Parts: sequence; structure tokens; C-alpha cells
Amino acid sequence: HFRGVATVVAKLFNLVQPDAAYFGRKDAQQSLVVGRMIRDLSFPVRLKVLPTVRERDGLAMSSRNRLLSTEARRSSRALFQALQEGRRLIECGERRGAVVARRIRRGIGKIPGAKVDYVAVADPETLQPMARLRGRARLLVAAWIGPVRLIDHIEVRCSAPS
Repeated sequence: HFRGVATVVAKLFNLVQPDAAYFGRKDAQQSLVVGRMIRDLSFPVRLKVLPTVRERDGLAMSSRNRLLSTEARRSSRALFQALQEGRRLIECGERRGAVVARRIRRGIGKIPGAKVDYVAVADPETLQPMARLRGRARLLVAAWIGPVRLIDHIEVRCSAPS
């Protein structure tokens, strides 16, 4: 998938010759792939990664949200709540990535009919899984809510335990 993204974006850059490209932070993997491609291929393009915009209840804005039934839309806010629970766990001193991921997965499991695609606790720059948390970490989720695949993530700072 991301190889295809890089190919399409590279073709677009070659055709348009932009000075800057704007991507949303919500799709963390895509932003990292495009940033890496810009560096590797020496595109004269500044990458601007914009913050995730959220609905009032915390769900990351996406054109896919309109495909959710009323009930699925209401329950999908649990996706962001699960990420927030992972953040709280880290803020309380948990440093085992697997424990944080299990807690997030459990939160998503409370959504009726949800099917988890992935939950990851990863390095924010490389997206490599982090067994032991230190510095910064990115909590990433993808889940099917009915026929709609939603993605989200948050970045957290893992300060030293007091």
C-alpha cells in the first residue's frame, strides 16, 4: 500500500513541482513514508504535517466517518478513548509496550462489532514496535467498525518514573 502511495505522490511531485506538501498527522505512516521519500529522492519540497482534527467527541475527522451508521458513529468514539487510556497508563508509569497495547485493544473491544486490525506502541520516527517505553512513543490503532476501517494515533511522552 505505502509503495503505491510513494509512487503516486512522487509522480504528482514531478508533475506539479510544489514547494510544499501538506499531509495530516492522522495517517502517521503515510506522513513518514512521504517524508522519507522526499529525503531519499531529494525532492525540493517542504513537508508540512498538520495536526489531526477531531470531532467534538474525539473521533479523528475523516471522510470515512460519514459511512458509519448512527449507532456505529456513536460507539466509534471509543477508539480515541482507548488511545487516551493507553496514554493514562503511560502517565501512571507503565513502560511495557505490550501492556499498553493490550489495554488499548481491550478498549476497542468494547465497541459492538469492532474488529481490531492492529494496535501498536511504536517509535514515532521509525514505527518500530517498542517493547520498553522511553522518550516518545506513538500509540496507533486501526479497527473495522462495521464496514468502515478507521485509523487513529496519538503521540505520548514517556517521562522517567518519579
